[in-house]
Amino acid sequence: METAAALLPNALPLWAALAVIGASFFTSALTAAFGLGGGLALLAVMSAVFPPAAVIPIHGVAQLGSNAGRFYLQRRDIVWPIALWFTAGGLIGALAGGRLAVELPIWALRAGVGVFILYTVWGPKPKAFSPGPRTFFATGAIGSFLTMFFGATGPIAATMLSATKLDRLNIVATHAACMTAQHGLKIVIFGLLGFAYAEWALVITAILAFGFAGAYAGTHYLRRMPEATFKRGFRIVLTAIAVYLLIAAAASVKTG
Repeated sequence: METAAALLPNALPLWAALAVIGASFFTSALTAAFGLGGGLALLAVMSAVFPPAAVIPIHGVAQLGSNAGRFYLQRRDIVWPIALWFTAGGLIGALAGGRLAVELPIWALRAGVGVFILYTVWGPKPKAFSPGPRTFFATGAIGSFLTMFFGATGPIAATMLSATKLDRLNIVATHAACMTAQHGLKIVIFGLLGFAYAEWALVITAILAFGFAGAYAGTHYLRRMPEATFKRGFRIVLTAIAVYLLIAAAASVKTG
């Protein structure tokens, strides 16, 4: 225990590292099964126990590992045109987010994403709306821009995918490809901005290992899940995330 603690960053107690490592398994399994939810749950755990400056960069590494794991396990079901357009937009969004000198109000980000999700899932669809290259590109740009500040923006891509005619395997696999690209770009940008990833090497390695195990377990459950169960669960998880974001936004305004 003492040897492991000595390899941790000075500001991180061993119990906090173990809590996040354990959470990475369960949150990765949740994301692999339903395509979303785990990233935000892991972000909540990290925000409670990690130093503030490390939360978004390390969360990005954890999400890269989790999504890369399900990207590999679900690769045969990826819809590549969507993933590639999303990645192209993501490059623009990540560069713009990394260059922004001022931090956007967290309550505004949370409220905006929460309302967007609720409207897209439950509101009427505009007659002219049709998912396509422009939609995928714009979603990638917006999601990658916001992830530099907010961290968990997977629900934005998931909401876009929910408007397509894809089945559960295509939705989850394509979402994995999109999020792998998004978090990979984010890690590169934070590295260029000077975040010391090397100090967190032990924690990162453990998070990645447990995250892959969770992705394997969640993928196994996904392939056995009935389509109707997935669609119902997908909408429930999206709605729960949106409600959480609106509550968190209100709390941020009160304490801000």
